[in-house]
Amino acid sequence: MEIGISTFGEVVPEGVSGGALDSYLRMQEIIAEAKLADKIGLDVYAVGEHHRPDYMISSPEVVLGAIATVTEKIRLSSSVTVLSSADPVRVFQQFATVDLLSGGRAEILAGRGSFIESFPLFGYNLADYDALFEEKLQMLLEINRQEQITWRGKFRSPIGKQGIYPRPLQPALPIWLGVGGTQASAMRAGKLNIPMTMAILGSPPRQFISLVNLYRQTAKDAGHDPEQLQLAVNSQCYIADSADQAGDEFFPTYAARMNKVGKERGWQPLTREYFDYMCMPEGPLFVGSVQDVIEKIIYQHGLFKHTRFLAQLVKGEIPHEKIMRTIELLGSEVAPAVREALG
Repeated sequence: MEIGISTFGEVVPEGVSGGALDSYLRMQEIIAEAKLADKIGLDVYAVGEHHRPDYMISSPEVVLGAIATVTEKIRLSSSVTVLSSADPVRVFQQFATVDLLSGGRAEILAGRGSFIESFPLFGYNLADYDALFEEKLQMLLEINRQEQITWRGKFRSPIGKQGIYPRPLQPALPIWLGVGGTQASAMRAGKLNIPMTMAILGSPPRQFISLVNLYRQTAKDAGHDPEQLQLAVNSQCYIADSADQAGDEFFPTYAARMNKVGKERGWQPLTREYFDYMCMPEGPLFVGSVQDVIEKIIYQHGLFKHTRFLAQLVKGEIPHEKIMRTIELLGSEVAPAVREALG
């Protein structure tokens, strides 16, 4: 199993039009995280796209390009690229550039995103949410397959036998589909025979078994080999010397983030009791000791037979040295034990 890290680059909103010192320092932390993850042998470092004041990464490709120059082996991915409000030509060009910078380590994790700020920002109608993604994904896949394309769709100006450059070092860029739990998304990934990443963030993991089965069955019905499909799980993670320490250190930051989003969406405030429930062996949060996280990854592998686990870091107000400690424990203790257990 591949084991890696994803991050959204949380930052305290600075409310300035220039001189964003905290954002600058946070960016240096992200580069340091990626360097450590590469050094200790983790497989993937992924950054997510957002257009909000509390997340600083709006251009994953630029951040990954910087990371590419200071790492050697780790694969570099978005988590996710909000494809519905992006131009597939530019997405491909930018990730192909990252691929050339990194020596063939770039990946795209395409999704519709869990926030909607990018739609009005880039002039798209939210009513076209699904149709935009469907069309742009098809275009991105076609660009990835061939150098010159002819394209006509509903939302983008047509292209007539034009080349898309640069081309990547890899024969083709790995393109994953990020899903949050909808059946239509799982069926789309299966029909297209592309890798799928599930974000398991707040619901019991067992609820996703039917989604994985649908993904594999749809692939089989479309004539693909389901045994060859790649599947990833992305969940929030924080590791400390004990489960109590991990929970006590992670809860304040996690609750602040969840309650802020929850207020926007009408959720009930997160209680410590429910947080502790989510940290239990069958819950979605990978918050605990090294052994707790090892056992939970192995437990979920029994449910899904997934090929990749992405530990989503949530820094918030947690000191950066503790985030670096989580990465160190994930790479030096969790990953070797999981790989040995799963062969």
